[in-house]
Amino acid sequence: MKKIAIYGKGGIGKSTTVSNLAVALTKLGKTVFQMGCDPKADSTIFHHNGQRILSVLDALRQGKDQEEDIVYKSDDGVYCIESGGPIPGNGCAGRGIIAAFEKIKELNIFEKYNPDYVLFDVLGDVVCGGFAMPIRNGYADDLYIVTSGEMMSLYAADNILKAVRYQRRPGYATFKGLIINQKGIENEDLIIKQAAKEMDANIFFTIPRSPIIQNAEKLKKTVVETYPDADITQHYFALAKKIIGEENNEN
Repeated sequence: MKKIAIYGKGGIGKSTTVSNLAVALTKLGKTVFQMGCDPKADSTIFHHNGQRILSVLDALRQGKDQEEDIVYKSDDGVYCIESGGPIPGNGCAGRGIIAAFEKIKELNIFEKYNPDYVLFDVLGDVVCGGFAMPIRNGYADDLYIVTSGEMMSLYAADNILKAVRYQRRPGYATFKGLIINQKGIENEDLIIKQAAKEMDANIFFTIPRSPIIQNAEKLKKTVVETYPDADITQHYFALAKKIIGEENNEN
């Protein structure tokens, strides 16, 4: 089982990237869990026709605390969990993520299913408390950061990387590289290369800008499922194969 935390600034296309990666890995024969670590609980909506599943924290508030209450298998074959968060204005979102992880650990969910991959989709605007949970305490093995050439996404990526390097110790996830989700801004490649050099971070993979991504989002679906023959779909498969290759190289 390889557990991967994927961070990025809100709105950068992180959840879209994670969802398409999850489906691509599934179509390559892998068993995949996708866990949203965001109080909005919308990481997995593209696996469920735009509908939110019951989050761990919402389930607990309703007195539901069993595996079948929080694990949902989608039609595209991905097992989905959403951590959820506190009632708006009442509690800390980070502590909500901690509570969700504790419940998943208590139920031994990942051990029971023993998937090939667990993908943690984590909001990366703030890397403290619960939002740092997936990259510590042995939850995730590897860490990737989704960014673009936009200034605020690069700023967030730098903060995430600083947090990882500052807290580097046994049990922490290993940073594997940046996943670039291009936005089509002027001189984007040059901006990203310079920023990556300043961060001392490698560029692991680049996803080109494509209107097909937005088309799939409007349909509340993943690109991989909706447009299987599109060029951009092949990029998601290439990303999946490269991640599989990383694991094979480690073994």
